[in-house]
Amino acid sequence: MTRYALVAGNGRFPLLALESARKLGHEVIAIGIKEEASKEIEPLAARCHWISLGELSRLIRILKEEGIAELIFAGQVKHASIFSAIRPDWRLAKLLASLETKNTDALIGGVIRVLEEEGVRVMDSTALLKPLLASLGPMSRRKPTREEEADIRYGRRIANALAGFDVGQSVVICERACVAVEAMEGTDAALRRAAALVNGRPLRLVKVSRRRRHLLFDVPVAGLDTIAVMRETGTTVLAVDAGRTLLLDRDQMLERANEAGIAVVGYEPEEAP
Repeated sequence: MTRYALVAGNGRFPLLALESARKLGHEVIAIGIKEEASKEIEPLAARCHWISLGELSRLIRILKEEGIAELIFAGQVKHASIFSAIRPDWRLAKLLASLETKNTDALIGGVIRVLEEEGVRVMDSTALLKPLLASLGPMSRRKPTREEEADIRYGRRIANALAGFDVGQSVVICERACVAVEAMEGTDAALRRAAALVNGRPLRLVKVSRRRRHLLFDVPVAGLDTIAVMRETGTTVLAVDAGRTLLLDRDQMLERANEAGIAVVGYEPEEAP
């Protein structure tokens, strides 16, 4: 029997991953982040522990007590929570003091290094959900129009140029102008902010994977809520990196996109130079 731990953040991602692991007969120890994860993870795991943001020492202690050598990160930790809710223990405080920047790449990358030093390997976070990764080309019934394609090309240039700065994963475009850049507020809030600025003109949502080759953490995600907010804000296209973006509840999500006339398209990811 395959045995590992899953650190659960918010959203559907950890629930779907745990459901998949159960179907495969894996024994998974869930470690829920109190400020983020849903109690729904508890019945889906062999056992469940709860930790607060910042309790790196407790995470390592749980892994050692459970005899865990492999770990998956699944689900989002809101970037704003890292600043508003985190109370670092001594081990995390030491790590934070050693980092030149406090962005997601630096912080989670530092945690992964600490875990590896303790003999714990971090696995591909999408390992249990490969069928939900975005495919190349149109995934919805409707393909982008010529006007939408022009906005997508422009948006992908902007988003990929910002990728190295770890600002956010998404940009919102209207008529070849960047109306909003996602930062700590998240995609939904960025869409609503953009909609308030364009006086009803259609928006396009472009989401990229920051030129990362790995899928260990912070994987771009879209789902039913994304389509609902796109519909609310008059956003007509979702453009994502194929093979590096999770479409949670994919079939139902694409069905909702089709009902709303929203085009969902996967593009070849841009690689880091």
